[in-house]
Amino acid sequence: MRLAGLIIIRDPRNRIWRAARREIRRVGWLRFVDVIAFRAFARLRLARRDAAWKEAELQRLRRRYPADLGSVPSIVVSSPNSDESRTFIERLRPDIAIARCKVILKRAIFDVPRAGTFVMHPGICPEYRNAHGCFWALARRDLHRVGMTLLRVDPGVDTGPVFLHATYGFDEVAESHSVIQYRAVLENLDAIGAVLTSICRGEHVEPVNTDGRESAVWGQPRLTTYLRWKWNARRSRHENRVPALS
Repeated sequence: MRLAGLIIIRDPRNRIWRAARREIRRVGWLRFVDVIAFRAFARLRLARRDAAWKEAELQRLRRRYPADLGSVPSIVVSSPNSDESRTFIERLRPDIAIARCKVILKRAIFDVPRAGTFVMHPGICPEYRNAHGCFWALARRDLHRVGMTLLRVDPGVDTGPVFLHATYGFDEVAESHSVIQYRAVLENLDAIGAVLTSICRGEHVEPVNTDGRESAVWGQPRLTTYLRWKWNARRSRHENRVPALS
């Protein structure tokens, strides 16, 4: 494949307030305070280690996938649904697009690529739609559904046809939920690439049958939930520890 173009999104300052209002409507004020408490905790206790991991991973990916991004056409927008974005995509006429954003795309955007627009969702759909699917699967001890979903975008929230579920051997004690969500995608790039290439070539790729499965929308991590998850993870590791042979 050839990278045809990049749409880089710079969020407007009021986006965080819109997101906050949505979360308050979803969970109420008390749980929203729990969300804010987790944000503060993550900034103080998790951010530095996660940032170091991200930087090391970026360097590894750059070595594996060397590319001159400076020669790739790009635009910077405040919204991927803008007329500027649509005009840019229509001019490029891509076979496929990959959406790496937290914005619900309009049909006028996601329908432009010939083979569709796809999302590498960090969570198993339809059980863990919307934000932080891996976090909520871990918190609920639904460990066989900690992973990622490759799906084609439709008008809903992670409701399009699913073409791949994938996971990896995560360490829920040592790794943060952010690292687990990133690695669920990064550890499966070859499988993702194979599916997308087949779809681009017009080959038939049978969607995963999700009929009759539970479907749920999740929101932001909460501090009390995070602490309970980590406590359960450590207890589970201790209980499942195999005694050393004497």
